[in-house]
Amino acid sequence: MNALRNKVQLIGRLGKNPEVITFDDGKSKVNFSMATNESYRNGEGERIERTQWHDIVAWGSLGEIVSQYLKKGSEIALEGRLMYRTYEDNDGKTRYVTEVIANDLLMLDKKPVEA
Repeated sequence: MNALRNKVQLIGRLGKNPEVITFDDGKSKVNFSMATNESYRNGEGERIERTQWHDIVAWGSLGEIVSQYLKKGSEIALEGRLMYRTYEDNDGKTRYVTEVIANDLLMLDKKPVEA
């Protein structure tokens, strides 16, 4: 049951091209946003569609795969864990960030047919 304590599974599309950040020690991370959609019918029977945006971080070899093969609009299934952090902006205000740290990823787009 420990594996289920902090686990997130999402299916959606990238909202922007992945951004690679390389650190002085040679490590790199990849950031991207991901949109998930859900729909339901309200009390009047109208179909309501809601989009949620998620900030995703991929490290190491998974980050390399993301930066090499994914782009804005790519559909993926992702598994990871939630991480919360805070920082102070230039005005001294505390900012709160929620990110999904990716552990595993599956590309759902069909491979383009080559002529």
